[in-house]
Amino acid sequence: MTNPLHVGIIGANANRGWAKESHVIAVQKLAGLELAAIATRRQETADAAAKAFSAQSAYGNPADLIQDPDIDLVAVCVRVPNHRELVLGAITAGKHIYCEWPLGRNITETEEMAAAAHNAGVHVAIGLQARMSPAVHRACDLIASDEIGRVLSARLYSSTGAFGEKMVAADAYLENAENGATLITIHGGHALDLASMVLGQLEDVSALTTIQYPKIEVGDDLKRQARSIPDHLLVQAHLVSGALLSIEVAGGRPPGSPFRLEVIGEKGVLALDGGALRGFPTGRLHLSLNAQPQPINEGELEVMPDTAANVAGVYAALRDDIAHGSVIAPDFTHAAHLARLVDVVESSAQTGTRSKSRLDLSPHSLLPNRL
Repeated sequence: MTNPLHVGIIGANANRGWAKESHVIAVQKLAGLELAAIATRRQETADAAAKAFSAQSAYGNPADLIQDPDIDLVAVCVRVPNHRELVLGAITAGKHIYCEWPLGRNITETEEMAAAAHNAGVHVAIGLQARMSPAVHRACDLIASDEIGRVLSARLYSSTGAFGEKMVAADAYLENAENGATLITIHGGHALDLASMVLGQLEDVSALTTIQYPKIEVGDDLKRQARSIPDHLLVQAHLVSGALLSIEVAGGRPPGSPFRLEVIGEKGVLALDGGALRGFPTGRLHLSLNAQPQPINEGELEVMPDTAANVAGVYAALRDDIAHGSVIAPDFTHAAHLARLVDVVESSAQTGTRSKSRLDLSPHSLLPNRL
């Protein structure tokens, strides 16, 4: 039997957080992976997390985890401004990498990391986990097999509880656009990526943004401050196929607010539905055809809780890429393509003009092995 890949997670907390809810569970439950180490910024929190998650090693300095010769795969689950240093360090150390989206604070950082990973010949994955949802793959198959006929139009609605009128102190960094983690880059990026995967290339885009919560309260003391970044996004686009697409991404919505991608064809209607407080990529998606639920074969992802199912899909693809030399998981080159599309959307919103966007984010555009 092939030895499992030893995974080290940077940024897992024993008590809370996205890494705990998704990455840890995915690694623990997937065959071929073993959670070997945890790193945080303090030794005591790393020790607590390693104990809680049954990891063998704990590091109070992430650089020490990266240099651990027993670690094969490094998962970077920290704030976006810290991605570059950790990712480049892991690449230099010859590690495979799973990094959360967005990859970098800006295009320059993203392209730097993509080039470094390509030149080093390591396998990498970017955390665009909805792309690995079995329901999304089934939707692509149904469209490709002409189940709904020629696509006429599509509309996507994506909401999140984040970017509302109240924010915990730990998330205050999200209010600074220079940190690269905004409603548009995070949730807008996920929405654009999913729409592009299901529907194909966008010919052009026209975007509008608004600030629906101009005054926000931050931290336990509810310190009030002005919001300077958009918390609401609207995108209209022509698809290369000739169909029309509309996307709405809304922040500050209550728990349980839905996600829905509805694709209208000449012969029928396909819909992906879901919803999670953190945003649709953090929950399971469900598929219907002409309002009839469709069975989905989730394979090894079936045992995963909703929060971990899509992330586990990325880990499984990366595991198989490492084993077979393939490039199935969305990689850093893909992240750079998407970052450019997000920049096009932001530029359109800022200038009030329609912008060309022909960047290929379709399911098979990045599959050829470039390593």
